Amino acid sequence: MKKFNIRKVLDGLKEVSSSAPSVQVGPQENHLIQETLQSDHFQLCKTVRHGFPYQPSAMAFDPVQKILAIGTQSGALRLFGRPGVECYCQHESGAAVIQLQFLINEGALVSALADDTVHLWNLRQKRPAILHSLKFNRERITYCHLPFQSKWLYIGTERGNIHIVNVESFMLSGYVIMWNKAIELSSKAHPGPVVHISDNPMDEGKLIIGFESGIVVLWDLKSKKADYRYTYDEAIHSVAWHHEGKQFICSHSDGTLTIWNIRGQGKPIQTITPHGKQPKDGKKPEPCKPILKVEYKTTRIGDPFIILSGGLSYDTVGRRPCLTVMHGKSTAVLEMDYPIVDFLTLCETPYPNDFQEPYAVVVLLEKDLVVIDLAQNGYPIFENPYPLTIHESPVTCCEYFADCPVDLIPALYSVGSRQKRQGYSKKEWPISGGNWGQGTQSYPEIIITGHADGTVKFWDASAIMLQVLYKLKTAKVFDRNRSKEDKGNTDVSDEDPFAIQIMAWCPESRMLCVAGVSANVIIYRFSKLEVTTEVVQLLEVRMQYELNDMESPDGGGGGGEQTAALPTPGASPQTSGPPSHPSTSSNNSDGGNMPCLKVRSTPLKQSPGYQVDLVVQLVWVSGEPPQPITSLALNSSCGLVVFGNSNGLAVVDYIQKTVVLNLGTVELYGSNDPYQRQPRSPRKTRQPSGGLCDINEGSATSEDRCKSPTSVLLSVCPPRGANPLDHRDNSFSRSRSSSVTSIDKEAREAISSFHFCETFARKGDSTLTQCLYVGTSLGTVLALALTLPPAGEQRQLQPVIISPTGMLVRLKGSIMRMAVLDSTGSQLPPAFESWYEPNISADGEEREKVRKRRPVSVSPSTSQDLNESQYAVVCSEKQAKVIALPSQSCIYKHSITETSFILRADVVQMSQGMCVACFCANGHIMTLSLPGLRPLMDVNYLPLTDMRIARTFCFTNLGQAMYLCSPTEVQRITYSQDTCENLQEMLGELFTPVETPEAPNRGFFKGLFGGGAQSLDREELFGEIAAGKASRSLAQHIPGPGGIEGMKGAASGVVGDLARARIALDERGQKLGELEERTAGMMASADSFSKHAHEMMLKCKDKKWYQF
Repeated sequence: MKKFNIRKVLDGLKEVSSSAPSVQVGPQENHLIQETLQSDHFQLCKTVRHGFPYQPSAMAFDPVQKILAIGTQSGALRLFGRPGVECYCQHESGAAVIQLQFLINEGALVSALADDTVHLWNLRQKRPAILHSLKFNRERITYCHLPFQSKWLYIGTERGNIHIVNVESFMLSGYVIMWNKAIELSSKAHPGPVVHISDNPMDEGKLIIGFESGIVVLWDLKSKKADYRYTYDEAIHSVAWHHEGKQFICSHSDGTLTIWNIRGQGKPIQTITPHGKQPKDGKKPEPCKPILKVEYKTTRIGDPFIILSGGLSYDTVGRRPCLTVMHGKSTAVLEMDYPIVDFLTLCETPYPNDFQEPYAVVVLLEKDLVVIDLAQNGYPIFENPYPLTIHESPVTCCEYFADCPVDLIPALYSVGSRQKRQGYSKKEWPISGGNWGQGTQSYPEIIITGHADGTVKFWDASAIMLQVLYKLKTAKVFDRNRSKEDKGNTDVSDEDPFAIQIMAWCPESRMLCVAGVSANVIIYRFSKLEVTTEVVQLLEVRMQYELNDMESPDGGGGGGEQTAALPTPGASPQTSGPPSHPSTSSNNSDGGNMPCLKVRSTPLKQSPGYQVDLVVQLVWVSGEPPQPITSLALNSSCGLVVFGNSNGLAVVDYIQKTVVLNLGTVELYGSNDPYQRQPRSPRKTRQPSGGLCDINEGSATSEDRCKSPTSVLLSVCPPRGANPLDHRDNSFSRSRSSSVTSIDKEAREAISSFHFCETFARKGDSTLTQCLYVGTSLGTVLALALTLPPAGEQRQLQPVIISPTGMLVRLKGSIMRMAVLDSTGSQLPPAFESWYEPNISADGEEREKVRKRRPVSVSPSTSQDLNESQYAVVCSEKQAKVIALPSQSCIYKHSITETSFILRADVVQMSQGMCVACFCANGHIMTLSLPGLRPLMDVNYLPLTDMRIARTFCFTNLGQAMYLCSPTEVQRITYSQDTCENLQEMLGELFTPVETPEAPNRGFFKGLFGGGAQSLDREELFGEIAAGKASRSLAQHIPGPGGIEGMKGAASGVVGDLARARIALDERGQKLGELEERTAGMMASADSFSKHAHEMMLKCKDKKWYQF
């Protein structure tokens, strides 16, 4: 029985009434394709975050587990183990992380935040979660210290007090060190915030407290008083112990280091100014910049290391930030590329009372992570295996390809491995904790990033890793040193003239095409052989639709945006170019006929990898800069690259190195232009003066090619179209919404997208033709039929013929994406040519084989039943339509968003079928089935979308997507239910069971005479029995979601249920425990009440009534 769908009929009526060519709609039997995708195939979740933590603020290292933690100013936490083991967590408040402390070898981490909260993270699960939090109400946290193998965390505050927290229960101890008790009468003023706390490595009962003002106190925890006080007249930034516990070192705000004996009261035993110039007359050296941190590390053999950041003299203006390593008599100053946020010295032992044996320094910079090898001469750095260089130059665009050809990643890796720098440390990367996940997701994935300095980076993104494969510098094609005369003409993109704007890549043929902000397109071929290009091939294109009427009042017009004045009755809107280039009455002056960038004229040595094949440049015309390129596509089977902007489009044949077509947008419509574009001047009509015959006859190759004598520079004059009157889109007649009137600024019709396909070019065709679909910013899809010469010799000589075949469909909003499906609803990818080595000598047999090879075409055979055997899918900013071919009738239509607009749409292959994936400006991610356009998923994913996310968001096959969540980080997400389910397996494990190293041997004599480390029963001191309870109002305890939440993804099935039950029991036990405590408290208060009452009774027993 025939299914009937009233909605489709109504859609059809709307279509008929629109100004598009009338299309008939009927729910025919053969459009009822069985769709396999269902909404339960979709689920949205974040997978991994890669890149450098944006705006880092704190760092910690677990020396036993060998895990590094970095906190950021936005409350993010990034954990790094061995290469490939990474984890991202986020504090809900978003407050800056001020300090991190590992519970060494316990699989836990304490974080202190700028909003005065302290959190305990459980790292024993794949997705770490918070177990406890403590929020301080009356005091601001400035410093934390957790001694090795202790459960008591010291927290210093802005008021100068120290509170103690039990990290197991996250309850405050009643033991408090008050600032006034610590300094007593040694200072008249408040000593300032606590900037340092640490216990004596040899005596846990002695605590050193550093106050900002310059006072240091050695506090005896048992006797609750200060043993010694050390005062210095410069502010303190950090303090570090010698491992024997007899000396400590302080760093100060005047660039000095002071070394103190713990028993020496008055003065430091030594004062060093590492970067100060020593005056001859024995006076104090001149002050330097503050030393922000110092570490003092000892070795069994040889001198100790003193490592510090900052402290440079004030006269080193413009000098880069430095890390200074003092070892014996040698002082090494290591310059860094960015300011230092923090550094940590990695040592062989976790025990503070043993020789430290430092082997590396991890330096956290504002935009990089550097690890220095202390064991080798010259302190070389380790080669960083993490993908932290995404932001080396700001990312301007991205593309993501899942399920690539399997030989692609090895090919890119082999050419990229030759680009590596030399001079790294020979040792293994020291941050080596954790284990890789056991994921089985095995298809190759590649991410390509385009950057502001013109570089293009290829990344291996398979499974959930990210590793740079290859880096291409496109700026090498151009001359860097622009002459002074050119300076005035570079205002188009002066900041980053080489920035990449759009990339088009064919994974099968490995052809790459990039469009830059300076209106240039570069076409690259992939080669495994080195080659020297004597002259870079260049095509210059004038995309400018001039008026050839000298008397016209608006004769000058260039390619810049026109501003429209109010149209008065009887006069056309006046146009004026940018103020910097006043319109001239002469249109033929070629004074400004020049490109924005100069292509290099010297030979270019091209390493294996991507090698430039052709450069296409849009030139300035009549003092007007070319319009930015808005769309780009390439097809390796046709040998064509096509690009468009707000003036029109150009098709380039990169095999013959010629421009095949250069058309204004209006000329694509021919006589069927749906928009009533007014002529510029109402006085007289002008004759076409072009070398292009009637647009519909398809002789679009007869433009005048002016070849230079060397046949290398092909300067192409634009073909003048059938109606030069309509050279600009004066679209007042069409408004984007009903409220827009003709007063609005003129909207040019830009070319917004392209799609190469093998399909039915015209309505009612019975044979398949190579076609190019062109989508515009006003929502029109136009088709161009391509006639290609036969492969081999003929392809080099005969021209490609392109004939416009009219309009296919119109939608609301700019066209974002187009695709073609076959009669079963599967995608028909554009035909491609397989990759071959381009640099084999021309007379070799290989070359002949290559020339004769037919392009691979993956389209249905024409012998198939041709009654509606294809579907065109078109998605705009607002809606999606599916058109049956060759009848060109709209059979499905879906309005995706009314109030917002789509930023990115892709037609993607899921393992169960095809769908359209859309990312909307209001933060929603949606998927629609194909060809029926049924909504399958709609998730409000991002409440706030910034320009960076809008520019870098992309979907790819098999339910993967990505975007830049910060200038330095890539966030990957999945919208596939399968991947969400397997994610837990794929994630690496941070915690691995490792034996804690043995404590250092005390030795016979030390044991006999009482030397060695003194231990302390902290429980006895800080527990509730001895110290009492802390003030309730001081801080409030918040249980974390880490319990049940952490277990949700930990396991499924019986084990998971058991684990959940156990956790639930634990939580119940905890609650019962709390209840018990409360009951005990109530009983205690009842006891004390009865005691008081009894005492009162005894006191009053013998008194007479008048004695009261």
